[in-house]
Order: sequence, then structure tokens, then C-alpha cells
Amino acid sequence: MHELSIATAIVDRAAEVAREHGAAGVSSVTVRLGELAGVVPDALTFSFEVAREGTALATAALVVEKVTARAYCEPCAAEFPVGMPPLFWCPRCEQPSTALRGGRELEVVRIELREDVGPAAHRR
Repeated sequence: MHELSIATAIVDRAAEVAREHGAAGVSSVTVRLGELAGVVPDALTFSFEVAREGTALATAALVVEKVTARAYCEPCAAEFPVGMPPLFWCPRCEQPSTALRGGRELEVVRIELREDVGPAAHRR
């Protein structure tokens, strides 16, 4: 299951960002995941929960923004979803498409840092 190595890389990067900013931890990480990326969203979420244990992300949520795979048809200038399994034939003019416009994304787009303020911080 390669989702565990992907989740571990996400946790490592988010923890590094938290350290760089002096944050107490991470509250959430948002990833954009294309339907042709070869990653199963539920497996990634499960793997993230395993990978985050004992880290600055121990209570962090993983938010997965799913990206529909879309192709472009040059002859008729149409953009269309390719579906699963992918079909790269334009539904408008029935010509094959060679231009994929989206659906292979696998990227961290947001890391929300946690700024905990303990009781000692309120005392002077």
C-alpha cells in the first residue's frame, strides 16, 4: 500500500512547516487528489491516521479535495470529464483527445498550524 509512504511524506512535510513557524502543532492538512493519481482516498486517510501518531500532527485532520479528471478536445474546443475508467473520446465530436487538463494532482495545498496557548501564557 503506497498510500502509507505518501501519508508519511505529508506528515513529515507538515511537521517541518510547523517547526519552521514555531507552531505548537498542525490542526489540518489539505491535499488535492486527482482521480487518476493512483491513490485511493480512503486508504490515504487511514494511512495518514497511522502516520500522524506521536507527531506534531497527532490530532490533525486530513482534508482531501478530489479533482475530477478532465480532458480537452482540440478539434471542437470542448473540455470534458474522462470518468473512471478513463475514456479520452470527446462526447461532443467523438474525436480522441490527447490533452489531459486535470486529474493527476497529488499536492499539499494547505497546512493549518495550531497555536496553543497554555494557562502559563496568560499569567504575568
